[in-house]
Amino acid sequence: MANFFSKAEVTSSGRPVLLGNEVECHLLSSVDLEPEDHHHFSLLKSGLLILTTHRLIWLSSSSTTGLSSAAAIPLSAVSHIFSSKKSLKSMFHSPRIRFQVLVSSNGRVFDPGFESGSSSGSGSRSVVLTAVVRGKGDCDGFLEKFWDSWRARAWESNETSGSGSGSGSGSGTGTGTGGGLYSSDGSVRMVGVAGILRKEQEMWESTDKSLQDAFQDLNALMTKAKEMVALAEKMRQKLLSGTNSQASGTNDEDMGSKEEMQDWLLSVGIISPVTKESAGAMYHQQLSRQLADFVRTPLDRAGGMINLIDAYCLFNRARGTELISPDDMLRACSLWEKFDVPVMLRKFDSGVMVIQNKSHSDEEVFARIKSLVTKPEALRNGISPTDAAMTLGIAPAMAKEHLLTAESKGLLCRDISPDGFCFYVNLFPEIDPRDVYLVKDYGICSMWVKAVSTSGLR
Repeated sequence: MANFFSKAEVTSSGRPVLLGNEVECHLLSSVDLEPEDHHHFSLLKSGLLILTTHRLIWLSSSSTTGLSSAAAIPLSAVSHIFSSKKSLKSMFHSPRIRFQVLVSSNGRVFDPGFESGSSSGSGSRSVVLTAVVRGKGDCDGFLEKFWDSWRARAWESNETSGSGSGSGSGSGTGTGTGGGLYSSDGSVRMVGVAGILRKEQEMWESTDKSLQDAFQDLNALMTKAKEMVALAEKMRQKLLSGTNSQASGTNDEDMGSKEEMQDWLLSVGIISPVTKESAGAMYHQQLSRQLADFVRTPLDRAGGMINLIDAYCLFNRARGTELISPDDMLRACSLWEKFDVPVMLRKFDSGVMVIQNKSHSDEEVFARIKSLVTKPEALRNGISPTDAAMTLGIAPAMAKEHLLTAESKGLLCRDISPDGFCFYVNLFPEIDPRDVYLVKDYGICSMWVKAVSTSGLR
């Protein structure tokens, strides 16, 4: 496979890394790619076929395979798409999509990004490939999107899009406004019930044309919006690289402005959000993988753990108009157990649900809490969730969950008063049951005695 196809990069969650201005259009599951005549082509069995505005991407459905199992066919290399023929034979075998790709002289699929020529005619010969759809999916819808993406030629950024937006105008009704039995073109005017139906049909056609024009404007607006999102992502990456390379030579004010700009650009949106229309039956699986890629940046900024509600708000804000329901969010997070992704869904004993990195360690959090609670001031007055939140750099609600978990592990003791929760270091493990009045010269109990003595309390 590596000797024939172009290489496709994949994220840690198994999602394809899209190119600039590239958008997913449709996908099919359990797809085999078979050649009609090519000796260097190894069969690709039972994979996920993703159609974008620039490429056809095949991903292996097996979680044990590596990144080398991702292959791509640039749409610029496709020279012909065969129409599907409905026959009696086609009713008894899996749906098939046949298309022809150009092959360069080195035996690989033609890719303008790596070949010397940029025109589609640079391929030395062509090979017919067949995509056999073994799973359930809208094969006809995929073929229609395939035609649309191939004809749109979105990969040619130097050419202006929307050349056919003005076509079809001027095909009006051509009916006269005057009375009589004859119209302006000399034909007999329809009267009675037939005339009413004719007028009703013309009104619907006019309404349909107006809606089509409106949706063309909306599609143009969405295209520009996607371009702005791609531009914002490039600016964010430049800011991140500039921050890493020039961190030593910038002051706090410059760093703060850069971080504020990164937050603003991060909230612009996802270039190609997974939708039910494009993903079909694989919607929740692909949504789960895209969500795993998205939450990595918020998790890094939040210290490795973020509330599920906060992640839901951030994800929906990034998706723009393609909002998801809370049930879809919860189902997508639940699927992480089946995928090899670096994040996981966690539920505390209190019922609070969070998203955290798999590398996140409770022991490290407990060590920081223990360091905080053994300070002289904390030994005398205890700590609140707000104090822990300031030390851990997280929200007070999350800090409270960590304190309650530390209490369940025997590290802390809780005091409930009208002022709220207050947590103290647990001294009971150091008390000798045979002599409860014995105070050792070492340990946390000795530190507590010294802290209380210096404050004048007995």
